[in-house]
Amino acid sequence: MTDVSVGAMHQIGEVAAEVGLSLRTIRHYEEVGLVPPSGRTTGGFRLYTERDIERLRLVKQMKPLGFTLDEMRDLLEVRDRLESEVTAHDARDVLLGELRDYARQAEERCEKLREQLNTAEGLVRTLRREANRRPPGNRER
Repeated sequence: MTDVSVGAMHQIGEVAAEVGLSLRTIRHYEEVGLVPPSGRTTGGFRLYTERDIERLRLVKQMKPLGFTLDEMRDLLEVRDRLESEVTAHDARDVLLGELRDYARQAEERCEKLREQLNTAEGLVRTLRREANRRPPGNRER
């Protein structure tokens, strides 16, 4: 980790507000090695690049789909290796296959969430119908 100028970097509070994650969550992702900050100020404050922010956004998108920290880490590594210019052609094909597999898993998990949402919305409709069908109770006692 290097000591860098604040100009090109973002402090954790700014990143938290931009991405919509708590400071605690961002620090946790650092602790587990998922998205460490790219630098620190001379005072020790975490500094994040636009790339770090993009990674945090991706992790945030994966979370409601039930991806584990290990799966998140693996996907980030796949993307990093695909961005690398030194990845051999054969390895690149394997990595692209892994990326497609994550896309397929995400699609399947989204479909399950849609089914759950449809079920929940059905419950709301049922309860509203029932509430509107019943006459107000006699409040005099």
